[in-house]
Amino acid sequence: MPALERSTYRHGDLKRALLEAGVELARFGGPQAVVLREATRRAGVVPNAAYRHFASHRELMSAVRAAALSALAMAMEDELAALPRGGKPKDLARACLRAVGTGYLRFARDEPGLFRTAAAFGEEDRAGDPSKAGRSGLNPFELLCAALDRFVDAGLLPADQRPGAEYLAWSAVHGMAMLVMDGPLRALPDAQLQPLGQRLLQMVEKGL
Repeated sequence: MPALERSTYRHGDLKRALLEAGVELARFGGPQAVVLREATRRAGVVPNAAYRHFASHRELMSAVRAAALSALAMAMEDELAALPRGGKPKDLARACLRAVGTGYLRFARDEPGLFRTAAAFGEEDRAGDPSKAGRSGLNPFELLCAALDRFVDAGLLPADQRPGAEYLAWSAVHGMAMLVMDGPLRALPDAQLQPLGQRLLQMVEKGL
């Protein structure tokens, strides 16, 4: 997503340009790189021009984080879309849960700056917010919840064990993502990381 270098804008373009500039800053530098003044510079306008669209750094950061969450959701959806359809419901449920986790880990490896931005802040990601959702209208957390609900429907997870399962699965996969980005696993080649990731997802599945 290239930064837009313009000095004039049609109605509505400046907000988009500022957001795209913010996303690029996050992509290469993580959430700490998202600075309103730098976004306006990249958009080719004076800082005061940005305030009619983003009144503060926090507003811009919130919009950039939403875009990062949407990109993460779409990465997870890409893995889901690649699954073969048909077959036994239990097999499909297992494959969907693995696909959600695989997409999460792949996005962390391929887009670490955006991944860190998606994980930034402590605000609630409410259901039905299209700015944080993928093509399905679900955000990353909702995609995980949907995969776990499918586990229950397929008879793989007792209904009384479903509450809170999303937090356990998320914690395990997010922990590996952080080890890959910032910890001792970051030096491992993909040929080793991918099997490790799949083993982790199998462990999560069996632990449910």
